[in-house]
Amino acid sequence: MLGLFAAEDGEYKPPTIYEFYPPAFLFEGTPFELNRIMMIRLIVMVAIIVLFWVWTSKFNKAVKTGNVVPGRFQLLGEMALNFIRKGIAHDQLGEKDGERFLPLLTTIFFMVFGMNITGVIPFANIAGTSVIGVPLVLAAVAYVTFIYAGVRKHGVRFFTNALFPAGVPKPFYVLVTPIELLSTFILRPVTLALRLLMNMIAGHLLLVLCFSATHFFFFQTDGLFPLFGAGTLVAGFLVTLFEILVSTLQAYVFTLLTTVYIQLALADEH
Repeated sequence: MLGLFAAEDGEYKPPTIYEFYPPAFLFEGTPFELNRIMMIRLIVMVAIIVLFWVWTSKFNKAVKTGNVVPGRFQLLGEMALNFIRKGIAHDQLGEKDGERFLPLLTTIFFMVFGMNITGVIPFANIAGTSVIGVPLVLAAVAYVTFIYAGVRKHGVRFFTNALFPAGVPKPFYVLVTPIELLSTFILRPVTLALRLLMNMIAGHLLLVLCFSATHFFFFQTDGLFPLFGAGTLVAGFLVTLFEILVSTLQAYVFTLLTTVYIQLALADEH
């Protein structure tokens, strides 16, 4: 892939936005058309299903056999699940509501992390969240969930409480209501989707820029120019470590914000 950015005349070609529109390789021209990003998404989905199946099967086996000492793999799974349960769900929603929304929050966290981390995995080299489809679907799920939570608890008053906050003088509703409408019911899903999308786009372009420059300096230049390749290689390694951190952080932030929106919808006053 990196060689694509060096033209035949030896000039360096930087990455472009077309990186995120790879050609189809299966079922081209049909509704089931697959390109590299779609295949990555399918692989991540299958991997998450298998991962949870293995974790739950090992847990069930341990319960049946009375072996309460988890192995390393099982311990890793329990630590991850407890982090979401106690660090996000229970902390923001309380134990009762936290358990009620825990399956959704767990799914969101692992899906975002799994789709993000493929950006630094060899032979994948691009995040499944670097195209708007997945971030948009996840933001829509968060949006529908917090509205559902608010309507189920407060009924129609959920909308009136959100758009007409208590304690505000009535003349000021002319200003406050449009702002609340925009911030609560429009900008929330938009910012959720765009924050995730733009972080993954920026990270991918930085990685491709560093490693394609390394390929160019090492294999298509002479003299002292390969020394620049050593510099871009180190930069690429550091960006890779940073992208691992960003992938994890974005999964946490997306899940946390979804939880906060649900908590605000369930609160007695908005």
